[in-house]
Amino acid sequence: MLSSRWVEGRSGGPDDRAVRRAGVAVFVVFMLSGVDFASWASRLPAVRDALGLDPGQVGLLLFVGAIGSLVSLPLSGVVVDRIGERRTVVTFAVLCAVGLLTAALGAAAGVVAVVVVGLVLFGMGAGVWDAAMNLAGVAVEQRLGRSIMPRFHAGFSVGTMLGAGIGAVAAAVHASVLAHLAVVIVASTLAVAWAARSFLPIAPRHRVPTAVPAAGAGSGGREAPEAQQAAPARAGAFAGWLEPRTLMIGLIVFGAALTEGSANDWVSLSVVDGFGTTHAGGALAFGLFVTAMTAMRLLGTALLDRYGRIPVLRLAAGFAVVGLLVFGLVPSLPIALVGVAFWGIGAALGFPVGMSAASDDPVRAAARVSVVSTIGYSAFLAGPPLLGLVADHVGYRHALLLIVIPVVAGLAVMRAAAPLRVPAVPEVPDGAAAAQAR
Repeated sequence: MLSSRWVEGRSGGPDDRAVRRAGVAVFVVFMLSGVDFASWASRLPAVRDALGLDPGQVGLLLFVGAIGSLVSLPLSGVVVDRIGERRTVVTFAVLCAVGLLTAALGAAAGVVAVVVVGLVLFGMGAGVWDAAMNLAGVAVEQRLGRSIMPRFHAGFSVGTMLGAGIGAVAAAVHASVLAHLAVVIVASTLAVAWAARSFLPIAPRHRVPTAVPAAGAGSGGREAPEAQQAAPARAGAFAGWLEPRTLMIGLIVFGAALTEGSANDWVSLSVVDGFGTTHAGGALAFGLFVTAMTAMRLLGTALLDRYGRIPVLRLAAGFAVVGLLVFGLVPSLPIALVGVAFWGIGAALGFPVGMSAASDDPVRAAARVSVVSTIGYSAFLAGPPLLGLVADHVGYRHALLLIVIPVVAGLAVMRAAAPLRVPAVPEVPDGAAAAQAR
């Protein structure tokens, strides 16, 4: 899976070898981010028991902890522009580790306030880490001239499965949350620092690439209008919030993030309560969703290269709508599981392709990715709890039908994700590019 063949360049020269190494490194960093997230999530039952919390209090704890991500993400573009993707990923991976270990210490001591502080730090680290590794992936994608962002996001999915598996084993052998996280998180952080050494240097992001991704050339046979081209490099750090194209990409990502996040939180419970099946049946439904999403992310690269962004995104949104309607309305569990698979396929590509679309102009990529990531994470963090409130009145399966609304809204503005025609500019020395970033 980590073979460099799937990030092959075209000339086979030293520069292509560096790009291949960078691609593998970005995949590893995505995977380790998933490991960290799932390591904590897999031990939530033990944390809940240690703190003596009821389900509502657990939800409030996670929501308060998520404030860290919402606060830090709008600033992620500034941070990456200042110190580059490599340093940003390593720095905020360390902050993630500090946050998770603080939360584990708080759980071991039975002090909720310490857990909250740890989760806020974890959220801050995870949000900026996510934005920076997406930018590192975009740099590789643009240098290759191929659409490979979905494969990086598949790495995150693989990491969540690996982290959840390790967490299940740790719980089965009655390892403490603190001991489990201390081993996994420290090892993960060291591996992130090692992998990030192979990232591409900061300068290429501030130059227009010589090869535009193939997804750009094939996006329905049309490119974005010239009027939608990039803003000047010296635009303010928050200028992306005033760009209609960036906000419409954010809406597309919002629908995809809500589609994915709601499944992570509710699909297993919806199957158990909605069909009266066992906990194992609920876990099977969640596993089916994750497997379908991961497979689509691995296959999505070929689809994007052949057909372009817009047709593939429309196809994915269609799968999501059909899957949600089938899951929410049919009375038969086997047919509903088919809907879960469609749901997973439909959730797979919106987030990674949105990151690529926000990064079409390398000069403004960091600021725009921070905007799109913030919008997407708001869906991840706030959407599922709100769906839980609706589920109290209409049931889990019917509440999930509300996700169809943002997905359809994303379909209405899908053309915004068409690649920009960014004019080539002369390359500048690395030192000058770094100065320009400041």
